[in-house]
Amino acid sequence: MSETPQLSDDPATRTGFAPGDRRFGRVNWLGLYTLAAREIMRFTNVWTQTLLAPLVTAGLFMVIFTIAIGPRRGDVMGVDFTTFIAPGILMMTVIQNAFANTSSSIVISKVQGNIVDTLMPPLSGGELVLGYLAGGVARGVLVAIAITLAFWLFLGIVPAHPLVMLAFVVLGAAFLSSLGMVAGIFANKFDQMAAITNFIVTPLAFLSGTFYSVEALPEGLYQITHLNPVFYLIDGARFGMIGVSDSPPLLGFAVASAATAAVCALALWFFRTGYRLKA
Repeated sequence: MSETPQLSDDPATRTGFAPGDRRFGRVNWLGLYTLAAREIMRFTNVWTQTLLAPLVTAGLFMVIFTIAIGPRRGDVMGVDFTTFIAPGILMMTVIQNAFANTSSSIVISKVQGNIVDTLMPPLSGGELVLGYLAGGVARGVLVAIAITLAFWLFLGIVPAHPLVMLAFVVLGAAFLSSLGMVAGIFANKFDQMAAITNFIVTPLAFLSGTFYSVEALPEGLYQITHLNPVFYLIDGARFGMIGVSDSPPLLGFAVASAATAAVCALALWFFRTGYRLKA
């Protein structure tokens, strides 16, 4: 009498591949694309808050500083004050929005308890980092494009070195997106996230030469400012937009790239180990 064949409990035997197998090579391109698309759709679906609002905020900064300080400030580094602060305000807005995109996505998922939906699919730590990074960089670049067009239309400012400016905008968005991932993983509550934003991100954005040349700072603050990667991002964007800077653009690009790589590595380690992500 023949025996009834037994079905194996091993998924690999039944289907020919185990859960998590990468059928398209070493990178799960479909999963990576899906995560990146989700992160981009998160902010494009509410574009009035994520794209229009930053444009209005940047415009208000320009109007307030131009009216309050511009007429009395005179030229800074050979350009008028309004033109000088335009790149700083642009980069400040870019990095704030890039940070908000990744940090809010992760912390909201943790608070709502659905972070598991992101962690369960067969995505490696590197793919998670790249997926979240894509959303933050996309938001930062779109904000930069909108503000640049506004500066051209209302102030007549045309980027002096557009490729250099684009490189620093992308790098700045990547740096703050990766920092947003680290902050989102570390924070378990909205008030913790607000504390990180208010006491770390905002001071970094405001005290990095956004509204002034660092050459005017006292010696101690001058040295401290040069340890801040955000200073090099703002300074590089200023060179790309109006052709003047406080430090060599290549040095700034190298420092900002190293800082971005370091923070991305930390975010990668957090995802791989499940630090503050797994119960």
